[in-house]
Amino acid sequence: MPRHRTIEPQQKLVTVVAKGGVVRADFEAVLDAMKTANAHGYRKLFDGEFGGTRMTSEEAIAVGVRMRAEHGTGPMGPLAVVLPEKYAELAGHVLGMLASADRPMRVFGEITPARRWIRSLAEPERP
Repeated sequence: MPRHRTIEPQQKLVTVVAKGGVVRADFEAVLDAMKTANAHGYRKLFDGEFGGTRMTSEEAIAVGVRMRAEHGTGPMGPLAVVLPEKYAELAGHVLGMLASADRPMRVFGEITPARRWIRSLAEPERP
């Protein structure tokens, strides 16, 4: 998956841009990087507007289970997700698991409103 991932500690912001076919290993790599950077409490912007996936429903759910398990490690930062309409059903299962976290979360069809929303939220408090 051609992608770009940025973790900005000063802004407490994680940005992931996905283009092309996303596979489970791609998501796992992003989760590993966030864990290493202790960035779970940061604001997150996932831009999949021009992405796609070759994951099966089972793989998507496995990613969701891992993401849900991360909720037990501490506070989760706000999440903005940009997805093409055709992936709404598949992503809905995963995002439903993530909705239980005590954090703001929204799904968008385009990047501009998502970026505006995530940046409008206050930066998480610094430890």
